[in-house]
Amino acid sequence: MAGRDGNTENRRILVTGSTGFLGSRIVREYRDRYQVSAPGHSEMDLCDEASVKAYMEAAKPEIVIHCAAVSDTGKCQEYPAESWRINVEGTGYLARACAREGAKLIFCSSDQIYFGSAGMEPHREDEEVNPAGEYGRQKLEAEKRCMELCPDSVCLRLCWMYDRERLLEKEHGNFLTAFLQALKEGREMSYPVYDYRGITDVRLVVEKLLQAFCLPGGVYNFGSENEYNTYETVRRLLEGLGYSTEKLKKNETAFAGNPRNIRIHMGKAEKFGIEFPKTLEQLLSANERLL
Repeated sequence: MAGRDGNTENRRILVTGSTGFLGSRIVREYRDRYQVSAPGHSEMDLCDEASVKAYMEAAKPEIVIHCAAVSDTGKCQEYPAESWRINVEGTGYLARACAREGAKLIFCSSDQIYFGSAGMEPHREDEEVNPAGEYGRQKLEAEKRCMELCPDSVCLRLCWMYDRERLLEKEHGNFLTAFLQALKEGREMSYPVYDYRGITDVRLVVEKLLQAFCLPGGVYNFGSENEYNTYETVRRLLEGLGYSTEKLKKNETAFAGNPRNIRIHMGKAEKFGIEFPKTLEQLLSANERLL
């Protein structure tokens, strides 16, 4: 997708949620190549449609990458009305503004939409879903609003993402930083055996977003496939790195009554040349960075 002047290097890109895990990394990677705007809450309030409209009219972005969200699933469950205003209504305001301004909307959705679906096969975008958690329900409704208000929107169902570094002081740990810290300190690790999910290198997500700019409007799984449960993923990772698994313990309580399977199938995106290595493959390929 070229810019309106034909030059791909002059694309105007707006990133919401630029102080979050994904948004901060997108801004860091793109700011030297593109014209990136990353409005804070005081500049563009997602809960205020007039604020969204005014900022979009002034910035005139060609691409909007919408990362901003209340992503803490516990907070969404406890305060659904408040998170709904941002996750659903705010996304709707932005989608309407994108349609008005002719901007391509890339909406960062979630694999949590599949939490509650039956079966143990990797999930596809066209299957019927009924999210069990409030966060997944809100992301699903936000996808619907994107497609209704701005049909050219690309909704990316992202997996659990990791990075070795912490980019922001307030940033929480992630799968990889927690794993490496436990390894460094020789602490016991415990991971669930009834939890199946893709775990994705955030650097690959940032890199492959460029390809997503050219996708036709629709919903796409976007991340690493993973054939193993979380415990087995870590066990194989430890063995692949040459470490003992003696301190690795099974969490056989979490999701024991109803195993959680939110693994994704990447076939739809792969038809457009977007491919991710599988979770374990990517982790082991970077072993020189891990040790």
